[in-house]
This record gives sequence, C-alpha cells and structure tokens, in this order.
Amino acid sequence: MDFSTRAVADVGHLMRFRARRARNPATHRWVMAAMLGGTLLVAVVPAFVPGAGGGDQALSVLTLMPVAFAGFLAVAVVSAVVSGGGRELLPRDQAAPYPISPTTDHLGALLLAPVNTAWLLQAWLLLGSTAYGVGGTWDLVTAQVVVLLWLLVATSIAQVVAWTMEAIRRRRHGIVLMRCLSVTLLATAVWLHAQHQLIPVLDRVPTVWLVVGGIDGFSWRWALTVAVEVAIALCAVLVGVFPAHLAARRSARDELRVESETREARPNPRSDLFALVRTDRSSVWRTVPMRRGLLVLAIGPGLVAIAGDLPWHAMTILPGLVASGGALLFGVNAWCLDGRGGLWREGLPVSPQAVFTARAVVLAEFLLIASVITIVLASLRAGIPSPPELAALVATLVVVTVQVAAAGLRWSARRPFAVDLRSARATPAPPAVMVGYSTRLAVSTTLTSLVFSGLARTPSWEVSVLMAIPFLAWSTARLVRTAREWTDPVQRARVVVSVAA
Repeated sequence: MDFSTRAVADVGHLMRFRARRARNPATHRWVMAAMLGGTLLVAVVPAFVPGAGGGDQALSVLTLMPVAFAGFLAVAVVSAVVSGGGRELLPRDQAAPYPISPTTDHLGALLLAPVNTAWLLQAWLLLGSTAYGVGGTWDLVTAQVVVLLWLLVATSIAQVVAWTMEAIRRRRHGIVLMRCLSVTLLATAVWLHAQHQLIPVLDRVPTVWLVVGGIDGFSWRWALTVAVEVAIALCAVLVGVFPAHLAARRSARDELRVESETREARPNPRSDLFALVRTDRSSVWRTVPMRRGLLVLAIGPGLVAIAGDLPWHAMTILPGLVASGGALLFGVNAWCLDGRGGLWREGLPVSPQAVFTARAVVLAEFLLIASVITIVLASLRAGIPSPPELAALVATLVVVTVQVAAAGLRWSARRPFAVDLRSARATPAPPAVMVGYSTRLAVSTTLTSLVFSGLARTPSWEVSVLMAIPFLAWSTARLVRTAREWTDPVQRARVVVSVAA
C-alpha cells in the first residue's frame, strides 16, 4: 500500500472513530441527514420562486455570481488560515500516540471544512442564488454541478493557502511576517475602496469565466468548465500535502511562546470573585485561537460594514453576528477552558456561585469587546446616529450579549466536552454539535436584531429601551436557572470530570 492510499485509509478509520464517539449516534445521523436535505432544498426550491430564471432580479443575481464565487473563496481562506490549517480530525493530545501523517491531517481538514457554519451558509447562498438566477429548467442541473465543484475548488485552494501561511508562521520571525502581510492586505483593500477601485477589481475576477460556463447549459463550454474545476481541485489537494508536511515539521511558535512565558506575580485581588475573574480572563486572552478569533470576528464584519456603507438602523444585525461567533470560540463549552485544572479549582475554598459568576462575567466581557470593536469600525462612515437609532443599537448589544452568554453557559453545563483549546485548530465541541449550536444562535440573535432594527425607525428612543426589558428578563432568568444547576454538586462533578477527561 503506497503512501497516498494509506493516508486515505487512515482518514476513513478516523472518520468512523469520530462517528462512533458520538454520545447519541442517532442524533448525529439525523444532523448529517438534515444538512444534506437542507442543501438539496436550497439548491432546488429557489428555482421555482416567482421571478426565477427571468426578469431583472434574476439577471442581477447572475451578474453578482462571480463576486459571490470570489467571496466564498475569501471566506474559506480566512477560516482555514485562522484555524492554523483547518480543523483537526483528531485532537492533538489524542493523536499523539498514533502515527497520523500530515497527509492524513490535510485530507481530514478538507472533509471537516463543510461542517462549519460560515462555510455552510456561504455554500447555501451560492446554491440558492444559482437556482434563482437559472430557474427551473434542465440548465439548473448543469449550473449546480459547476457550483458544487467550485465549493470543492475553493476549499482545496484555501487549504493550500492555510498550510502555507502556517508553515511561514512557524518559521523564525514568521509571526511578524504574517502580521505585516495581514496589515498590507488590509491597507490595500482600504486604499482600493477609498479610490473607488474595489468594485472594478471585483468585476475582473477570473470567476466570471466559471459562471458563464455554468449557466451555458450542457455544451462543450460547460464540459470544459467542469474539466478545469476538477483539474484545479485535484491539483490543489495534491499541492496542499507539501505545505502540510512543512508545517508539521515545525512547532507552533505562538502557542509555545504562550505556554513558556514567565509572568510576574500581581498583587492579591480584593475578593475571591476578582481572583476568579482574573484567572478566567487570563485563560481566555492568553489562548491563541481566542485572540485570532476575536480579531477576525471584530474586524471582518466591521470592514464589510464600512465597504457597504451600512446605515445605523441596519447596524443592529452586527452585535448578534459577532456575539454568536464569539460564543462558538469557547462559550458553548466554557468549562473546557479549565481542562484538568478543573479538578484543582474544585478544591479551592470558594463558593460555586462565585465560580459561575466569574465565568459568566468573562464570557460577557469577551462578547462585548468583540461587538464594540465591530460597531466602532462600522460607525466610521455611518455619520451621527439619531437617538432612536443609537438606543436600538445599544439595546441590541446588551440584549444579545446576555442572550448568547445565557445560552452558552446552559449548553456548557448540560453538554460538556473534553477539549484542549491550546491548539489553534481545536473547536470547543464536535463539528456536528457546533453546527447545531451555531444554527440556534444565528436564528435567535438574528430575530432579536431584526426586532430592534425595526424599532430604530420609530420616532421615540424609549421604545427600544422598554422592548429590551422583557428580552433581558427572559435571558437573565435562564442564566439564574443555569447558575442554580451549577451549585448542585452532582451536576458540577459531572461537568468537571467530563472536561478533565
């Protein structure tokens, strides 16, 4: 058995291993079936909506498809680069005693890419837009084949870029080089937007050729487009093996630097609660994936809002988006930050209520900081808000922060997982569980944001404040109920033993 065949076989073994580790295999299968069924519905149903396949709106959607293709590639690249090469098929500490090759790791990361909310939503957007633009004809099948192949192409290219960036980051002075490169790309995008050249550049992206070939129906042009996409995807998968091996030969400098740093002792805090908050805050802000995730969550939507000149009344969607993403970094399994240290913390002479309060404060603080940075960036071109717009935005910020924190801590207590978040590629829960969490958070925060977006147009700012009261009361009640569950020693022992396993 040659090297590549063995890597493919190892990926199959690891995927079956992950599936059998699911606490409820039936639920796991239902989630995967729901994802496939939802993808099929999104790819077909919009084609039969009135106006699909003809008219000005359908033509406008098809005109924007090349930019949407490029946008999906950008999202895939950012997601893979931030996670240090893609998600882990097997956690780092569990993979230590097993001979898992970098090739296996690379292929596993490709397979896990679709189990990501950002990837999935963007893929559904492309499939749905294509269906609406083409309409319910036989050309829909050929067009969706091109779109599905583009999802594979973009994901494969993103893996190549991510592994290359990770290999560079792990070299000497690699972290500084990566930061300079990020700043340069960001400055270039800002300059193009300031010079009104961003749209012309996007109009010249090479994805136009793919979109034209996809909507051309079953013809030689379509066959050539499919052949080109298949060739690019295969080449990208094979090329990604080399930077994956280069990255595997070097240690992660940013992660090792955090673990090997020496810090001076600070004065004793004034109370047990302050001491716990300080400890939890350090465990969050000294973790590499938290810092990377915060920057992407805070800066990315803010830059999009600047480029799109988002008005104040529409800015209420941003806090929910950022807070949901922040919770998915660690908040949905907040006690995994302790790891084996949770056993030590349970022996400290502090009340369980103080421990829970400290974790809730740090989680809310993390979500607030990310959301405020996004809002500040988005406000740079939005002008001066009216009192109702400002009140609606502040109310949304407070409501979604408490809402997401309450949901995250409730899930953390009821479904704890043992995860080592020191690795930039780790997630606080298994991929299928993360999809469920992200969907529920996205739905709840989006609905809340839409309510306050409508209130931002009212003439009185007091309406938003009054509407925020029942939202806060409901989320606070759920948070208090979760705090009471945490004080139960049996429940707390189950969580601590699970995350320390």
